Amino acid sequence: MLTLLHKSFFPYGKPNKKSSMRRLLAILVMTLLSASLHAQLKKVYNESIDPIEQIDSAIKAAKQSQRHVLCQVGGNWCPWCLKFADFVTKDDEIFKMLQDNYIYIHVNYTSLKDEKSRQVAERLQNPGRFGFPVLVILNGQGKILHTQDSAMLENGESYNKEMVLRFLKNWTPEACSDHWKVQK
Repeated sequence: MLTLLHKSFFPYGKPNKKSSMRRLLAILVMTLLSASLHAQLKKVYNESIDPIEQIDSAIKAAKQSQRHVLCQVGGNWCPWCLKFADFVTKDDEIFKMLQDNYIYIHVNYTSLKDEKSRQVAERLQNPGRFGFPVLVILNGQGKILHTQDSAMLENGESYNKEMVLRFLKNWTPEACSDHWKVQK
């Protein structure tokens, strides 16, 4: 079969057993390293609780404390979801912004085949269309204020601190209040 292919298909020569084994080994090592990094991150999604009850409880707490709810929708199956949770809780400035302005919850989502995930998708207006994790901000009445594609906050293999802070600052209760309106 290889003899039938044009030589331009193999710009560095036809692969041999040795080079194929090296490539396979490199792919295996990269896969194992990636899985190892994923396993080291703390699992933050509680898969045993009802996500709708979790959201309702967070809305109630947000209303009482005059904060917003930040729903990080995703799952323990998602490396970028775990990276975001790790990133925002390890940075003191971002963590303080979260504590002061948000009830921060991790809403478990598996697939639309799962009834609870379908309820989450309906309640939060199909946030999964942006990929995972997706960040949904609710006010104390449960109204969706914003849905953020977290890929816009990424930087290489992590997240960009300035972009995450800007996102969080733009959706604080103060930023969303009527204080900015010009009085007549």
